[in-house]
Amino acid sequence: MIIPSFNKKIIVPAIGQSFLKLDLRRTIKNPTIFIVELSFILTLPYLIIDMMGGRFSGFEIQLVVWLFITLMFANFSEAIAEAWGKSQANDLRSRRTKKKVRRLEMVGEKLVESLIYVSKLKVGDVILCKKGDIIPVDGEVIEGIAIIDESAITGESAPVIRESGSERSVVTGGTRVISDFVKIKTTTELGSNFSDKMINLVEGVKRGKTPNEMALTILLSGLSITLLLTVTNTKIILDNYIAVAGSQIEKPLSVIVYLAILICIIPTTIGALLSAIGISGMDRLFQTNVIALNGKAVEATGDIDLILLDKTGTLTLGNRWANKFIPQKDVNIKYFSKIAQLASISDKTPEGRSIVLLAKDKYRVKADNNDIKNISLMPFSASTQMSGVDIKSSSSEKKLIRKGSLPAIIKHIESLGGVVSEYVIATANRISKQGGTPLVLTENKKVLGVIHLKDVIKGGIKNRFSELRKMGIKTVMITGDNQLTAASIAAEAGVDDFLAGISPEGKLEIIKQEQAKGYMVAMAGDGINDAPALAQANVGVAMNTGTKEARDAGNLIDLDSNPIKLIDIIKIGKQIVMTRGSLTTFSVTNDVAKFFAIFPTLFGSIYAKSSSGEGPLSALNIMRLESFESAILSTIIFNALIILALIPLVLRGVKYKANKPFQLLIKNMIIYGGSGIIAPFIGIKLIDMIINFIGLI
Repeated sequence: MIIPSFNKKIIVPAIGQSFLKLDLRRTIKNPTIFIVELSFILTLPYLIIDMMGGRFSGFEIQLVVWLFITLMFANFSEAIAEAWGKSQANDLRSRRTKKKVRRLEMVGEKLVESLIYVSKLKVGDVILCKKGDIIPVDGEVIEGIAIIDESAITGESAPVIRESGSERSVVTGGTRVISDFVKIKTTTELGSNFSDKMINLVEGVKRGKTPNEMALTILLSGLSITLLLTVTNTKIILDNYIAVAGSQIEKPLSVIVYLAILICIIPTTIGALLSAIGISGMDRLFQTNVIALNGKAVEATGDIDLILLDKTGTLTLGNRWANKFIPQKDVNIKYFSKIAQLASISDKTPEGRSIVLLAKDKYRVKADNNDIKNISLMPFSASTQMSGVDIKSSSSEKKLIRKGSLPAIIKHIESLGGVVSEYVIATANRISKQGGTPLVLTENKKVLGVIHLKDVIKGGIKNRFSELRKMGIKTVMITGDNQLTAASIAAEAGVDDFLAGISPEGKLEIIKQEQAKGYMVAMAGDGINDAPALAQANVGVAMNTGTKEARDAGNLIDLDSNPIKLIDIIKIGKQIVMTRGSLTTFSVTNDVAKFFAIFPTLFGSIYAKSSSGEGPLSALNIMRLESFESAILSTIIFNALIILALIPLVLRGVKYKANKPFQLLIKNMIIYGGSGIIAPFIGIKLIDMIINFIGLI
């Protein structure tokens, strides 16, 4: 994960937001930081009264200043996480608006091409996009034909053909031209494109507190109240000892000092960073092209035990693709491939394109001009269940090439006086039972063989599911298909289990049953039939290429429509949980170490029996700090600086590795618990040496 560069585009807005976050109505939602702000506000009148009474204290002024800095650093950590997320959305928008495009317009009788900024485009403008260009806005192809890479929008790796005068003339802003050229008439204003809607969705997301975050907030509040009582008792005890037992502290300490002590020992570190951890997690999710509609969904991914995945459109591409040519024994495979390509030359469906590509890529077949010079297209129709071509040869004979379903081809061949062999019938039936789709290919009344179409598994799925298995997460494919089809796809995808013949209501009931057993369930789907299950699941990941109903039901939207991203989503969820846990451990042990900085110097001279003025409690002054003033000032400075130092870790997140929970806990305690104790001893001592060297005390 890349840490964002802290440039002025991020820092300046974050600083401004830090001041706006001083509003008590906002900070009261974070009780620990609310105590910090309240303490700062209470110190001001005491400081003013002391100064007006001639009791000027540079020590107390420094404490008040560092109280304010602590508060600002706490607000800054949240503000910079928010600014980082907004900067990503702004960068996406500015990258397009600052680009220039070729606009075509008639000047008199001459067509003139001019370069203009994308931001100047209007509905109805005609633009020219060539190979390598990014199509800037949604529009319609009015001239030309090109292959378009739509993976940035749909996640599908296979490029598509877009051409004028057909149902495939619509293009989407953000896609890329990879061959030829097209002239496009814009149909939307800038700001209303598909990608703009995604950016607006990112900016409009409201992050609510997650259950774990609310539980931790309650814990921190209780801890802060307990420590408030501790400091109150400290004042009572210390004031008594000053009067009775003797101490180097000649007079009772002021309210300002006690409030500073309170802020030093309450868990301000995790309190300051808590909100930023959740916000930065959502930002990291956006970097993987996943939109989180709320913070609860992001965190819940870290606790997932079971993932249910729809088959069509989620695990598979959703379209049947040519997988294999199976000719009859007396038919040459090269000849079969050539005829199959001719039969599909006019078929613009994904299935038809896949047949052409299979013949070309695997069998090196390409129709020449003589094959297609006198050709008549026979498009697919619901009535015939076939498609193909009629070719006139030089002898005026007509060659009839057809491909279609087995029942349609049997009827066609019998009408010509031919017979479909048992081999072809058996092959077609076997493919159907395996979950594939057989297309029978014919030339005149001769049956050449069968084209095997099948669902294509999205690339890289099997290896990623193996990673999920190592993380202790079970994957189950759930589909309405028959048992044989489901078994075949499940084996190829590498899921742990599958459920076949399941209705939409059945999917919903399965999720409810698993949740009743105590499992945290994620559901990935794309169709209307998946919507109830997506809504019921703890985490509903909707494919962006799916239906509106599915996207509305899910709480995460995968813009790439790629289920292998589930592992990235889960890792980010676990990162958030681990980061929060690690920094909580660091904060608590950090506060324990601060006790050794402050209290030994306050009580160290009590009951002193030697000329050095050191009492029995001086032995606890392990850091050997110079005085109680330098100890308190050093601690509050360290307390503020550590918040700032941890912001990069919050934005990046604690690195996650698939290990058992107990192993992760031990590692967390050693690394973050240990550093939480060690860091204050080193940091506070160094600050103490510096402030005494330069004479701040």
